[in-house]
Amino acid sequence: MSDSDPVSPTTRDAIVLAPGAGRVYPMGRIQAVFKADDAETGHAYSISEWWLEADTTGPGAHSHPEDDVFFVLEGTMSLRLGDRWIDAPQGSFVLVPGGMLHDFENRSDARAGVLNFTPGVFEGAMPEIARWFAEHPPGNARS
Repeated sequence: MSDSDPVSPTTRDAIVLAPGAGRVYPMGRIQAVFKADDAETGHAYSISEWWLEADTTGPGAHSHPEDDVFFVLEGTMSLRLGDRWIDAPQGSFVLVPGGMLHDFENRSDARAGVLNFTPGVFEGAMPEIARWFAEHPPGNARS
């Protein structure tokens, strides 16, 4: 595509965030940092970082109709894919098809983080999710 090709103009602004920047949702030993969601993406997708301290369980097994994509930013994240668990070290890419039961947790001795992409938006649910974690703190992944 060249500069002279006609392209529909966008009404959205570009987003540039410094490392660690975004909307932070602390949940005890888990922290989510939303980079883009809802109006920022034309109501199309959500991008967030999820950080788990060492030996910390994740959100719990769940499924949803949309695919879920994970890219390991730091450490090693353990991911449940259906009925099996895999250990995904830094740099790993994991695509979880919509409808598949999945979960993630940090079974290692160091902090771990993933970049998460999902079609559809869900940051609007984060205040309730953070409240739930305040009432049900994450446990130890290796117990």
